[in-house]
Amino acid sequence: MSGYDPTVLPPDLPVPQDDGAASHLAGMDVPAIELPSTDGTIVNVGLLAHDLTVLYCYPRAGQPGQPPPPQWDLTPGARGCTPQSLGFRAEHDALRALGARVVGLSVQSVLEQREFAERTGLPYALLSDPALRLADAMRIPTFEFDGVRLYKRITLVLERGRVVHAFYPVFPPNENAAEVRRWLRDRRAADA
Repeated sequence: MSGYDPTVLPPDLPVPQDDGAASHLAGMDVPAIELPSTDGTIVNVGLLAHDLTVLYCYPRAGQPGQPPPPQWDLTPGARGCTPQSLGFRAEHDALRALGARVVGLSVQSVLEQREFAERTGLPYALLSDPALRLADAMRIPTFEFDGVRLYKRITLVLERGRVVHAFYPVFPPNENAAEVRRWLRDRRAADA
């Protein structure tokens, strides 16, 4: 797999199926869990949810020159963390114009997250949750790969301390940010 590029999605990725694991999230209160952020702060996710926030959860970001582990691409929904993040980078200004803050979340350490954010030029913070505290508190879908529990790819729209909407399953991941932008735009138009 020389020349592996984590920004490019293979054309034959398996599509994740909706297993109903996120159906309980809409309307759920967001707990006051504190997680370290790439901006050097500790973020209370419950307080973050009081403002309009797009929280996208992903398994783990790829690194240039390091191919994914065997079977990663065969695991539905595993591949695509970098393209998803780059999509949110591209849509960041449009999402901010709609009043939304963007925050990413994975189990990776703050150091790994910071390296990824700096390398890809992400204009928003990433949160680190290696113990999956938020996943356990809210029953956010996870999966196990090579003995490690990871977040399934899911995007939550938070407001007034609650989950307003859950995008799940997310596929293709590189189109998720545009899908969220359209949903927020349509919601704003319906409220007008």
